Amino acid sequence: MSADISGLEALVADLARAGADLDRRARQVVSRGALNIKRGWAENARASSGRYAPHYPATIGYDLLSTPAGITAVIGPDKGGTQGPFGAILEYGSVHNPPHNDGGRALTAEEPRFIAAVEALGEGLL
Repeated sequence: MSADISGLEALVADLARAGADLDRRARQVVSRGALNIKRGWAENARASSGRYAPHYPATIGYDLLSTPAGITAVIGPDKGGTQGPFGAILEYGSVHNPPHNDGGRALTAEEPRFIAAVEALGEGLL
């Protein structure tokens, strides 16, 4: 008994290419969303930190990480930067300071755009 599996081999190759393309496109979507949140957070921080933490907005950055679950972005102040260690106090507040929620507001603003980009990516698969 024999079978012609040449079509199956071509399908496997196509799926491998599609998987790599999906990974690349998903990384672009997450990277764009992270950049938008970073910019929004820094803009919010410039408005809210005023003269008390003028260097803090420049510490906001992001890193992309590849995990078994997919692409993840870590966004926030670089604690090694000038005034970066004040991030938690500025974002969440303290006994003496109200929370600014600069990052939270940036995340909320980006959420609908990110969801739309993920949906478009998913629709492109169909």
